[in-house]
Formats: sequence, C-alpha cells, structure tokens
Amino acid sequence: MATSEHQTADPCALVIFGATGDLTKRKLMPALYNLGRSGLLPKKLAIFGFARRARSSEDFRRELSEAMQQFGPKPLDDALWKDISDRLNYIAGDYGDPAAYQNLRQALERADKENGTRGNYLYYMATPPEVFGTAAKQLAAAGLGRDSQPGRWRRIVVEKPFGHDLESARVLNGELQAAFDEAQIFRIDHYLGKETVQNVLVFRFANGIFEPIWNRRYIDHVQITAAETVGVEGRGGYYETAGALRDMIQNHLFQLLALVTMEPPISFDGDAIRDQKVRVLQAIRPLDHAEIIHNTVRGQYGSGTIAGETVPAYRDEPSVARNSATETYAAVKLDIDNWRWADVPFYLRAGKRMARRDTEIVIQFRRAPVLLFRSAGAANLEPNRLLLHIQPDERIEVQFQAKQPGAIVRLSAAEMNFCYSDLGESFLSTGYETLLFDVMIGDATLFHRADMVEAAWKVATPILDVWKALPPRDFPNYAAGSWGPAAADKLLEQDHRRWHNPDGDGNPC
Repeated sequence: MATSEHQTADPCALVIFGATGDLTKRKLMPALYNLGRSGLLPKKLAIFGFARRARSSEDFRRELSEAMQQFGPKPLDDALWKDISDRLNYIAGDYGDPAAYQNLRQALERADKENGTRGNYLYYMATPPEVFGTAAKQLAAAGLGRDSQPGRWRRIVVEKPFGHDLESARVLNGELQAAFDEAQIFRIDHYLGKETVQNVLVFRFANGIFEPIWNRRYIDHVQITAAETVGVEGRGGYYETAGALRDMIQNHLFQLLALVTMEPPISFDGDAIRDQKVRVLQAIRPLDHAEIIHNTVRGQYGSGTIAGETVPAYRDEPSVARNSATETYAAVKLDIDNWRWADVPFYLRAGKRMARRDTEIVIQFRRAPVLLFRSAGAANLEPNRLLLHIQPDERIEVQFQAKQPGAIVRLSAAEMNFCYSDLGESFLSTGYETLLFDVMIGDATLFHRADMVEAAWKVATPILDVWKALPPRDFPNYAAGSWGPAAADKLLEQDHRRWHNPDGDGNPC
C-alpha cells in the first residue's frame, strides 16, 4: 500500500511458478500490463515462467498474447504489450527437481547481466499450495533463498489457501521460514488489493468526524457480507476440500474485520499496521463447543433461479459428491474482547448462489431515542448505517433519517453516496496491480504475516472441528438465488437484529 507517489520499483526479475495456469493468464499478466500503462513497472525487468509442461519461450509468449486478447483490457496497446512480451522467457521443470532450479539460477544470472536486474528476484507461487514448501526448499538449496549481499533483495509471494487448519498453517510457515526470512515472505490476499478495502484505513483515520464514534458507545453491531451469485464454476474438486469458511471467512473476511476494528497504527509502515491487525485478531473471543452450535450457521445451496436462469444444486455440480457435506454458505457471530469493542457483536457471512453479488461492510449505529418523533410515526425509527461497498461497485454510503417536505413532521429514510470513481478513472482493474507493485517496492502492509495467519486459524479451526464431528442433516438448506438458510436469519433475530439484504441494483455510481 504505497503511500508516496514518488516511489518507484527496483529493477528485478519476476519468476512465476505455475505460469501456465489460469491465474497467470487471467490476473497476473493483465495486472503487469496495467502497471506498465500506469508507468509503474521498472524499466529493467525480466519475467520468467516456470512450470512442468515443456514448451519454448516463443510458445509461452504466443500463449500469453492470445490470453491477453481475451482477458486483457480493451483495447490493448500493442506496443506496450510487445514491450512486456519481449521480456518473457520460459523454464520447464518439475517443482522438486534440483536441476531445474540450477537452470533457473543461470537464467537469473544472465538477466542480471543482460537486463540489469541487479540480483533482485521476486518469486510468485501461482501453484497449488502443496508446491509452496517444495519450491521454497529447492530455491534455498539453489542459493536463491536468503541473500546477505547488501543492496539487493529476494521475495516470495504465496497465494491462498495458506493451510487448511491451524496445524497445517504452522507447518507451512515453518517450511517457508526455513528458506526465507519472514520479511521476505508475502502471503497475498487479493481482496486487500481492492481500492475500497485500502480506503478503509484512510476513511477511518484521516477523517475526524468518524474516529471519535468508532467504538462501543456509538456502534450497535457490524455486519460483513461476501455474497456471490456464481456457483463453484467447475472447481468442485477444490471446493469439496475447502468450503465457505476456509475459502472466504478465515482469510478475506477476517482481514476486513481487522481493518474495521484495529487500533490506529503509529505510522503507515507495513509492520506498524500489521501489528495492530494481529492484535485485534488475537482479541477475538474463542468459541467453545456450545457457542459454535449457537453462534454459527452453515448451508448448502439447492437448485434455484438466478437472473431468470435455472441453476443446479451444489451436489449436482461436476466433481462434487452426491451426498456432500461441504458448506457453500457460512455465517458466524464473533466478539472482540478489548476496550473499544466490548459488547459489540460482529456478524460475518459468505455464500455462493446468493440473490445478488455484493461484498460490503455495514456499520450499524445505535438508535436515537424516539420520544421526540412518536407523533411523526417513528415508533420503529431506523438506525443510521454506514456501508462500505467493496464489490462489484466501490462506494461508501451513509443512511440516515430526514424530514419529508411539507407542513407536518414526517420522517423518511435518506442516503448519501460517495462513488470511488468520482476521484478519477483508474487503469487498475484486477485487484493484483497494487499488490504486485507493493511487493516490488517491499511494502508488506497488505500482506499476511505468519502470526496473522495463525491467529485467524485459531478462531476458525475449532468451528471446523465441531462441524466435522456433527455432519449437517439438512443439506441442501437454501435455494440458489436466495439470501441463505433460514437459520442465518435466526442467528440475528435471536439478538433482535436482521441482516442488511440490499434490493435493486444498489449502485448509483
């Protein structure tokens, strides 16, 4: 999260492991292109694809050029793409083969001489997670891990899932830290690359009208929702091993929760911000067995209708077991045991095949006393809400009460909207541009640290253990195109609250 417009990326060599996969084609190459269009790529840059499949560098360039026609911005600047494409090279090898890493080392040393990359190496692990530890070990064995030579750097980026429970996360942390120092490891979360997510810190700490009321005295509760209309999109095999809690809540939504609830950092330094985030994650009250049953909900979608189209049940998706107990919806109620948030509940939910695609944070304030307005029909005065919309539209909305025009005092709900696009157009569109640039300049603000990952798993793992011990008996329990299972509504109703379920297109931008 660069805080200076004058920062520039160092010369470097970027190595993409798993370079023939969809992530490279759909996200990473368009993101590099967008960085080039914004003038943020280093002038001296070499890019290497590393994967098992045999192919030439020419074939690799041609495949990515075809992918850019499909997934890149329209229209594509041919001269800019050629400049990036000319930097592409390919190395074939097995992830566990030491000889392949010696070939990589020789290629990187040539790039230092021919491209001026100065020994700065960025390794991006666009691979399945079981490769992370193996590749890190082989990089270290080839002399490409830690580097004590001053003035140059080596960094490794790993994608989620980062473990599947607390123990596996600890093992993976150990494997990475055996080859790299913690400061070299960048655990990426593409949600944190979204503009509105980054704007949460600025919104909270740069505006004196909000920070004084950002506490238990004025806030009634907080909701964080990540709703998708899509199903598993052909990834049934992966989703069967993940589920909504692992796939969305343990990482993405916990990070949004941390940004909303953290204390002010002493600076915008990466570790200063991450120190505060890990403290608030560690302050989440652990749930015991009874609380997990009472304060969590899981669901799985059945068949239904979305946008006028009939869609199948989860169990009818490819590569999904016909009696699957994997949740496609999860909701949890959490409490944070610190002074600022005592007695403020946090409700998190994530689901597939929902009524609408919408990721948002809802800050609901305490209701004002109604005695002044009883005669105006305000017995059920709606509370004020602040909504931070993350996607698909990036905006901030304030909901409040106002007087209707006329001689009689009658209240009406009103709202004010700030659209992020009002600040100007941006070329950045995949969510990876900011994150890639931050790795290049060494800014770790938006990346997970080892203790953050483990703090999140300490909350999620007991829930997963209870769910595993008590298989669901009612799956599927919500129809595709709905807002989830009835039990999720009851989760809030037992506290005399309700979910904020937006209607209409909801986007004034």
